[in-house]
Amino acid sequence: MASSPQQGGTAVAPMLPNPAHIYETGFRKIIITLTVIVSAMLELIDTTIVNVALTEISGNLGASIDDVAWVVTSYAIANVIVIPLSGFLGNLLGRRNYYIGSILLFTLASLFCGLATNIWMLVFFRFLQGLGGGALLPTSQAILYETYRPEERGKATGIFSMGLVLGPTIGPLLGGFLVDTLTWKWCFFVNIPIGLLAAWSAFTFLREPKVQHKVVKIDWTGIGLLTVGIGSLQFILERGEAKDWFETPYITWFTIIAVVALAAFVWWELHTKEPAVDLRVLARSHNLAIAAVLTFVVGYGLYGSLFVFPVFVQRLLGFTALLTGLVLFPSALVTGIISMPLGIALQKGVSPKKLMAVGMSAFVIFCWSLGQQTMQSGASNFFWILLLRGIALGFIFIPVTMLAVAGLHGRDIGQATGLNNMVRQLGGSFGIALTNTYIARRVAAHRVEIQSHLSAFDPATVMRLDAIKQVAQMKANLSTSEADVATLKALDGTLMAQSHHLAYMDAFMLIAILFACAMPLLFFIRIPKGEKADLSSAH
Repeated sequence: MASSPQQGGTAVAPMLPNPAHIYETGFRKIIITLTVIVSAMLELIDTTIVNVALTEISGNLGASIDDVAWVVTSYAIANVIVIPLSGFLGNLLGRRNYYIGSILLFTLASLFCGLATNIWMLVFFRFLQGLGGGALLPTSQAILYETYRPEERGKATGIFSMGLVLGPTIGPLLGGFLVDTLTWKWCFFVNIPIGLLAAWSAFTFLREPKVQHKVVKIDWTGIGLLTVGIGSLQFILERGEAKDWFETPYITWFTIIAVVALAAFVWWELHTKEPAVDLRVLARSHNLAIAAVLTFVVGYGLYGSLFVFPVFVQRLLGFTALLTGLVLFPSALVTGIISMPLGIALQKGVSPKKLMAVGMSAFVIFCWSLGQQTMQSGASNFFWILLLRGIALGFIFIPVTMLAVAGLHGRDIGQATGLNNMVRQLGGSFGIALTNTYIARRVAAHRVEIQSHLSAFDPATVMRLDAIKQVAQMKANLSTSEADVATLKALDGTLMAQSHHLAYMDAFMLIAILFACAMPLLFFIRIPKGEKADLSSAH
């Protein structure tokens, strides 16, 4: 029984009575769990795996660093466009078909990324890879919720949250290993056997949901406005710092386009009877609105800190890409270990507000501790600090993920998971873009400040320069004039290193302040006693 199409919207047929939902058990349940976690991690790993390979890609394909940055940008833009549409596309194509098709698109695009012979071919297939990968996060989450009984969904949230943290952390470690031992192409080829196995497993074991929302008319206007608005915004965040923001005319134009398109998108979706992305779910769920803000802050902190830390330890402390990944890995492992117990605790009635308060406080301490590091810090100095990060993320991710769907039912769940995943991605993009800009500004400020303390009449400065000059003359057998030039270059290098060090410390402290400022939002969370989210028809 289909309803007549609604003008200007996506008409959805009313649902006929369906048999009770069948929850998975035994071997089938284990295989589905592994399949969706691996698929979600594939998507997350690929957001960071190529970052350590950009220099080699640039040299191998004869592209400038500016052009090779599009390898990251194109993937991020495709991701953030498709994530909020995943529920709608699953309704349109059938969720099982959409999920399997997305895995296959991601896998095929990975193959062609590795076979690319020029930078723009790589960028194109990287965009297709992002379109396939963007569906995997929210759809995997919905499938996992449907697989587990209501009393087990805390455990399911813990499992999913483990993948959310492990993916971005494993990416640089795996990428560094593949680049060092093979070539950059294997950052893409490694996806092929895993993707094919995941697609086969999904085809064999996944069932189509019994509750169906059949789309009979597509909301092209909403999809178009979302694509233009979110795509433009992501482009600005990815490229703004490199192009000096609004000093570049096309960045200004893309900003105007993003603002106008997103404003029109919000208006359209709120006034369309059956929108592609139902923003009214934010009004129906007070907790989802708060969760969205907190998720944005968490995305900002997670990706912002994960951006600054490798740059700091590799550029200033001399860590290799592989060592950086190894230093970060125990943190992600801790999150994985505590994720399931925390999810079970939430399911048994532990307050998500209390867990999030612990997690956000721990993250503030983590960032503050990183902000106190020196140029003499080594891997051992970061061990306990990063373990605290792992604990913090576990205590944050799981409660905020459950909070986003608390009190929602049926189709609203799919809209909530899509919106929440999109907000986290945008938070990460803002985190990287704004942190990068902040560091650049702070480097300049610290350089001026340090230079003000240097003087040719300062005895300490004169003694330091004389010592450098003597070493240069003895070791390199330089003339007096050559030694003078070498001494000034060495001084400038030291000045820049110190300026960058102070700027990185400032960036960590800024993230700590952001988390501290967001903590009062926890007081506004309202969860009625005994209320549970109905996830049985999540999409």
